[in-house]
Amino acid sequence: MIWLAVALGGAVGAPLRFVADRWVQRRTFGDDAPTAWPLGTLVVNLVGAFALGVIVGAARTGRGDPVLIAALGTGLCGALTTFSTTSVETMRLVEADRWGAAARVAGANLGLSVVVAALGLGIAAAIW
Repeated sequence: MIWLAVALGGAVGAPLRFVADRWVQRRTFGDDAPTAWPLGTLVVNLVGAFALGVIVGAARTGRGDPVLIAALGTGLCGALTTFSTTSVETMRLVEADRWGAAARVAGANLGLSVVVAALGLGIAAAIW
């Protein structure tokens, strides 16, 4: 049963990531979106990291339904966020000899994701 909940969460998270990423890129960079700095990926990673922080923080109370926690945490947030795309986009910038942009992409995705996950954990601890 829990695997089905995770699959359903992933079925929501993956297309949500695709649509949100494309929307942010097009809205920010217009026709240059495919070659621009990958802001859309950063946005989905930050939203997912924050949400997962809140979910894990709520789960720590022991009151959450384990199936719902798995569906939202592993399924939805796992499919929404993307380490692999961040890695490929970083390498795309390296290959284009945009080393500074590559460093900013890698640093922003990892560093800021940790910060917003901690913020989510803190907010959950304050609420529950």
